[in-house]
Amino acid sequence: MWPDSRLLDLAGIELPIIQAPMAGASGSAMAIAVSEAGGLGSLPCAMLDAASAGTEIGAIRQRTTKPINANFFCHTSEKPDPARDARWRERLAAYYAEHRLDAAAAPAFSRAPFGEAMCEAVEKYQPEVVSFHFGLPEKALLDRVKAAGSVVLSSATTVDEARWLEDHGCDAIIAQGYEAGGHRGMFLSDDISVQPGTFALVPQVVDAVKIPVIAAGGIADGRGIAAAFALGAAGVQIGTAYLFTPESLISDLHRAALRDARDNQTALTNVFSGRPARGLVNRIMREVGPMSDRTPAFPAAGNALAPLKATAEAAGLTDFSSLWSGQAAALGREIDCAGLTHELAADAQRRLRALTSI
Repeated sequence: MWPDSRLLDLAGIELPIIQAPMAGASGSAMAIAVSEAGGLGSLPCAMLDAASAGTEIGAIRQRTTKPINANFFCHTSEKPDPARDARWRERLAAYYAEHRLDAAAAPAFSRAPFGEAMCEAVEKYQPEVVSFHFGLPEKALLDRVKAAGSVVLSSATTVDEARWLEDHGCDAIIAQGYEAGGHRGMFLSDDISVQPGTFALVPQVVDAVKIPVIAAGGIADGRGIAAAFALGAAGVQIGTAYLFTPESLISDLHRAALRDARDNQTALTNVFSGRPARGLVNRIMREVGPMSDRTPAFPAAGNALAPLKATAEAAGLTDFSSLWSGQAAALGREIDCAGLTHELAADAQRRLRALTSI
């Protein structure tokens, strides 16, 4: 039925569609709906502690017996840099004054990379798939994840990263093109100027590794899925299209911005976290970035923006909000997760049949 069934066999799913794990934008409801529809539902754990991640995975287990994916960040935590933090707050000082806020009152959030506590949660709940962003955890932790029976995926933004992931134990590669929304999974380089797009990246990764390749970035309908298979992929990962569903956790302001999105209205920016991520261009990206050399290291950049975001959103503005989106947002439609998953698969199969009949 599908040109390449390796992802289906590896993950134990019916449709070669992975719902992208989108921290803050998706949760257990979306993961359940996609998995029940035959795809691979994903739970983003990057903004959760181990207890919360366990609770969410447990909730999913109660509502579906289908395979699920638990996703984690594996960035290297950098030492605090008070001087750099001060420079960033100085750059934002005019915005604080505009909104009559006290910069010293900004909260301090943290995103811990995958470690012992999260590994114990994986061992306890045994998700069928565990995916990583920003590389892989240390070998001892990865070995424990695999010993728990989980298939391991991770994102590559270059051929070199794909080869590295295969050499270090990945079971399949998510080839993330330049078009993709949210954080780029880059980990061997920080140069976004040379990052390839999906159409250039996927076939080169397919040629470079022996394990299955999952295409990600700019895929929002059956045309994109069919194209991914034509390029040699064994499946796709889709994010932005799922933001339009009622199961999405995004704000009404974010949802409205996506409805009006066009192909030339996103950019890669580091102002919200300290790492490059694609989102809809707004005031802070235009005036401070989109890429700034004054942001603190990931994930601390967002701390100083939090009070500004809250104040602006209360007034109906998205000036300081991270409006994550890929370049194909204009293809999105408002439909529930199950309906979207089924329609994506059916549309892709129609187009693949048309290609083979030519």
